[in-house]
Amino acid sequence: MTATALSFELFPPKTDEQRELLSRSVEQLRSYAPEYFSVTFGAGGSTLDYTVATVRQLREREGLDAAPHLSCMGGTRAEIRALLQTYAELGCKRIVALRGDLPSGMATPGEFAYAVDLVRFIRAEFGDAFRLEVAAYPEFHPQAVNADDDLRHFVEKCRAGADAAITQYFFNADAYFRFVDAVRAQGVDLPIVPGIMPIANFSQLKRFSAMCGAEIPRWLDRRLSAMGDDADAIRAYGADAVAALCRRLLEGGAPGLHVYTLNRARATIAILDRLGIQPAA
Repeated sequence: MTATALSFELFPPKTDEQRELLSRSVEQLRSYAPEYFSVTFGAGGSTLDYTVATVRQLREREGLDAAPHLSCMGGTRAEIRALLQTYAELGCKRIVALRGDLPSGMATPGEFAYAVDLVRFIRAEFGDAFRLEVAAYPEFHPQAVNADDDLRHFVEKCRAGADAAITQYFFNADAYFRFVDAVRAQGVDLPIVPGIMPIANFSQLKRFSAMCGAEIPRWLDRRLSAMGDDADAIRAYGADAVAALCRRLLEGGAPGLHVYTLNRARATIAILDRLGIQPAA
């Protein structure tokens, strides 16, 4: 059986407690031999330093492949060029190139309006030094005018120089397959890796989903809502449901799984166990 290609997403910790949690989680998750860990972008001022510091720790202290997220919103060409140079010097070979949101307190979007502009900039400045991952939205970007416009923007981003895409999380496998079919019909064949969100805290999931436009299917909402505050039942049912989603995606040809870990290993490992994916010897 072919091994499943895995990648795990982390966010940069800001406190000693968060750093300790991250270290424990990375120690557990690294045993599943992921292709890389991605680190989300700390937008606006000093929080960006946490992203660089986390990438540095993963690469230099842990010996892991770390892929920083890079948001172009609010940044200048000079700032983004300097940041890319820092990542190149750290040995990073992969960048997750995103538009992102306007950092808090900033009035102007900077010199890049869209992720396609960032992709073009990186290719012009750094050639093929980085493998570029971009974002995809099977259930459509929350700011998209319509489905056709959303697809057109994604295809443009791919043709600008992206190597692969990672999707926003979703719980409807058909949405993923329809999106992939639509992209392929446009002549774009790059890998589109489904983003997977473990279910550990249902109220938190509902908040995240409302912000990013990810749909929680009615059947899943009703099942989890009925469990109230029974955290163990929510975790168990959530792991079963997400593992079933992953199984269908992989059987349908998905090239791997990108898991949004929220810096916690337990819920991710529960899904992998149900998929029969075991730690490497």
